[in-house]
Amino acid sequence: MIIHTKSYPRAALIGNPSDGYFGKTIAFVFSNYTTDVQLYETPELNLLPSLRDTSTFDSIEHLVDDVKTYGYYGGIRLLKASIKKFYEYCHNNQLDLNHTNFTLRYQTTIPNRLGLAGSSAIITACMKALMRFYNVTIPKHSLANLILSVEKEELGIPAGLQDRVAQAFEIPVHMDFEKEYMKEYGYGCYKEIDLSPIPNLYVAFRTDLAEGSEILHSNLRDDYDNGKQEVVNAIQEWRELTDKAVECISNGNSAQLSQLLDRNFDLRCEVSKAVSANNKRMVELARSTGASAKFTGSGGAVIGIYKDEQMFNNLKEVLAKHDIQTIKPEVVDHNSCT
Repeated sequence: MIIHTKSYPRAALIGNPSDGYFGKTIAFVFSNYTTDVQLYETPELNLLPSLRDTSTFDSIEHLVDDVKTYGYYGGIRLLKASIKKFYEYCHNNQLDLNHTNFTLRYQTTIPNRLGLAGSSAIITACMKALMRFYNVTIPKHSLANLILSVEKEELGIPAGLQDRVAQAFEIPVHMDFEKEYMKEYGYGCYKEIDLSPIPNLYVAFRTDLAEGSEILHSNLRDDYDNGKQEVVNAIQEWRELTDKAVECISNGNSAQLSQLLDRNFDLRCEVSKAVSANNKRMVELARSTGASAKFTGSGGAVIGIYKDEQMFNNLKEVLAKHDIQTIKPEVVDHNSCT
């Protein structure tokens, strides 16, 4: 039997990047792109490379283009770290694993290193496949923590829980990472949120701005850990913006929600010097059409709200001139999960 699992890119609607700093966020996954994992029993444990794991190139230019697109690390390290953390979780929780081996392969269409949580999507799909193969159940809040531990503890990648929560739950989620709650339970307070009253969402991205989230988070982490008041105040404002967004979504108030999204990004620029000029230009171009715009993650992709089809078509045309792709995200919920 071949086990098939999927995971999806994440879009942070509001509140980011406060998720790593006891903030509040709203995020969802969308099915326009996917990471697919296949796992099946074999005599030996084998991890098969994907496109981003290649080490054979047609030319030196091909190698350079590959590094620009995928970075220096492929997906195999993510799979190895995922399997290790899965084994340790099962061992620590007295979950018996048989000694059956497997072959695992993955494919992903998620644009790489653009703030869409493509790496954690690979980890999530891998974890889901391992759970099915070994008949192990992991609560979704624990699964999100486990996925995060792969990146932070095993691979040293600065990250927050938001992406992993959205990908583990596969529904739009309102997340409160309040410090005392996190200390007591080890995870945040997660609640499903219905995004259907806000139908006119868009996501736009380009492939030549790829950079890891560690670039932004290392800067913000240092300021936060040093108690820089400007950053502490920003975390609190992001929490407040998220609270206001919940009300706007419930009331279907797209106009006010658009203003909140814009403020989310503007505040980010106020407290972080790591927002590149090219990434900021994406937001400015989108806003020039009348749409709202903010990062979906740490840069390279933006999310916002458009008023009508005329504005969306104009948005798509304006951004396309700068090699920026624009889509309407197909939000994943209970009825569309696989």
